[in-house]
Amino acid sequence: MSRGCRACGSDRLTEVLDLGKMPAADHFPSGGTAEDDPLYPLAMVLCERCGLAQLAEDDTVTDEPRGVEPRALREQAVDAVTRIAATGILRDRTVREFGSPHGGTWLPLLAAHGGVESPDATADVVVDGFGLMHAPDQRAAAAERAAALRPGGVLLVQFHRLGAILAQGQWNALRHGHFAYYSLTALTRLLAGAGLRPATAWEFDLYGGTVLAAFVPWRAAPDARVRRVLDAETGLTDPAVLSRLQAEADRQAEHLRCWLEREAAAGRRVHAYGAASRAVALFARAGLRRSLLAGVADAAPAKRGRRMPGTDIPIIGPAELVAAQPDRVLLTLPDLAREVDAALPALRGRWVTEVPRPP
Repeated sequence: MSRGCRACGSDRLTEVLDLGKMPAADHFPSGGTAEDDPLYPLAMVLCERCGLAQLAEDDTVTDEPRGVEPRALREQAVDAVTRIAATGILRDRTVREFGSPHGGTWLPLLAAHGGVESPDATADVVVDGFGLMHAPDQRAAAAERAAALRPGGVLLVQFHRLGAILAQGQWNALRHGHFAYYSLTALTRLLAGAGLRPATAWEFDLYGGTVLAAFVPWRAAPDARVRRVLDAETGLTDPAVLSRLQAEADRQAEHLRCWLEREAAAGRRVHAYGAASRAVALFARAGLRRSLLAGVADAAPAKRGRRMPGTDIPIIGPAELVAAQPDRVLLTLPDLAREVDAALPALRGRWVTEVPRPP
């Protein structure tokens, strides 16, 4: 690889996960066939110098139909802002947000707790909710966020923790357009280059484990919560440890296909819920077709009438899913479980959140 680390520029990059060529995770075709879909290399590398896990390369063109923000994400935002507000740092302070391209905003919540949206380029409190990972140049993106801080300001960065991805085998968190996968260790090193240090952190169950960390431009000692997160990250800068994701990718794809084949042989019809980017690589790697998975329901109107990339599996609406009366519904995003169970009571007892292992 000719390109260096996205954070520190080092050429000491080790491949830890290679999914081969995959469809773009943000392009849901409205026509054509699976054979028409372009494929792109999809791999994760780890920088042995700064510890940042990152997307090896990405030559896709973003074309993502707008999704619907899940209730779990909205509830977590309320929880996060409530905890932040309890520290007093929002009261009568200006705020600026670097949001995620997937949508959602914390600005109304911040305003409800006294935050005043900054009319200019700098603010007392700068919030980044899953936005930083979308920057191909991590060092430049960190510098941009630090430059947005007024003297004495606080940068709040929320991220899906790499430790959770590894511990729960979430290999399909790897996708085109997501350029970085953070441990707090690696994020601390990245933001240190922009003159920021972690002061405190909050942990959440979202996505199996997320962290909201507060970084400040003065040399304050990290508190016990920061130290607890850092202490739990042993091995996350070791390529041999992260390479366990490769075995998980192979195992989960095989288990999914075997389960669907058993269901089909027993005469049971299976649908899925959640046309999410994580499902793209899983379905493609398992070689799924609609003969095994009849359709994928999604709440986003923009995705309906399209198909899952790399497959012939159609994307339908929730009402169509209920009308189809499937025997099983595979939930591609476990965080949606409470929401869909409440919204679609006719399907209770049919949800599958974890693919059974082969007998």
